[in-house]
Amino acid sequence: MAFQIVINLIIAVMWMLLSEAYTVPSFLSGYLLGILLLLLLNRFIPDNFYIKRVIKIVALIILFIKELVLSNIDIVKLAYARKPEFEPGIFALPTELTSNWEITLLANLISLTPGTLSVAVSHDNTHLYIHAMQIDDINEEINSIKNTFEKAIMEVTR
Repeated sequence: MAFQIVINLIIAVMWMLLSEAYTVPSFLSGYLLGILLLLLLNRFIPDNFYIKRVIKIVALIILFIKELVLSNIDIVKLAYARKPEFEPGIFALPTELTSNWEITLLANLISLTPGTLSVAVSHDNTHLYIHAMQIDDINEEINSIKNTFEKAIMEVTR
């Protein structure tokens, strides 16, 4: 991925130099030309086309923002309820993520979402212990995290 980005930047700079226009629109047109060239010559370049991974990263960011807004709404409802009835607890999330970077990203995304907090990671990196402010059904919470954050992280990193 980094190799393709560097090639794309080199193509954009070369386009600026050849067109003798040292402006942002000239750079952007060269960058778009570089994307097109990389797409056409993709079979000669190792690794997948990097724009696919960039789109997946943007999708992960949008997913996090959506979950952040929904969590904030749920926490505000709990905070302003006349008789707040919530059941906090800690549960173990079995994870399919293998690298330390993936597990750290998942733990941070969970901790940044209001109402949840990553407490610990098991010694063998197979479980993540999470404290949640409101737990109705543990299996539902586990499936929710696995189908959103964990799935999106695996799409970005693999």
